[in-house]
Parts: sequence; structure tokens; C-alpha cells
Amino acid sequence: MSSVTHLNPPALHANPAFSQAVKVDGPGSLLFVGGQNGVDQHGQVVGDDAFTQSVQAFRNLEAVLEAAGGTLENVVKWTIIATDRAHIGPGFGAFQQVWGGRANPPAITVQIVSGLANPAYLVEIEAVAAL
Repeated sequence: MSSVTHLNPPALHANPAFSQAVKVDGPGSLLFVGGQNGVDQHGQVVGDDAFTQSVQAFRNLEAVLEAAGGTLENVVKWTIIATDRAHIGPGFGAFQQVWGGRANPPAITVQIVSGLANPAYLVEIEAVAAL
């Protein structure tokens, strides 16, 4: 089993929504989850707003983690890609809903891009998990 340490040095801003870094030591596996969008099991976009799509993308990530024998707590790094700065607030709200009151949130990077593979996609979320 791997050991996971969440690093939030006192010299950096502390934020309850993310860790500044996450260190993984020991034997174990890393799972790299490709970008998930707000689509259902049939590939249909769910909703036309960033919150609804973000919740679905997080649920899709949960399904991949479960298939690999993990949970959200195994995620050490998120990358959240949005097509507009206005989607950051709703995306953060979706993260809070899905993450809930769990301690030690993952490290996170947010990117704003001009578009994703499908013009209807507003967000894409990828993850790295230590299993």
C-alpha cells in the first residue's frame, strides 16, 4: 500500500479546496484517468451549464476509480479544464458537492481553454490516483 502525504507548507496560501502538493511513497499503483466530460453512459451531454456538467464529470471519474478498485480519496491530483472563467465558480461548487466534508483534498490545476473536443463540453476533468 502506498503512503500519501498532503503538503501545504506554511509559506504558501492554505485553501480548504486543494492541497498544494501530494506525495506518494511506497509500493502501489498510480491510475491516470483521462479527461472526463459531463456526458452520460451513452455519450450524451448532460445539461448546458458548468455545474451540471462538472458534477457528471466527477461522477464519471468516480466510476473509473471504482473500476480500478479506488475511491475519490485515492485522487492525488485533479486537472480541471474549462472553456470560460465563468465556469470556475460552478465547477468549484460541483467539486464541493462531490467531495463533501472529506479531509485532504487533492492538488489541483485549473486551465482555461478556448474549446474542447465537442463545442457543447464546458468542462473536462482528469485525475491521478494512488491505489
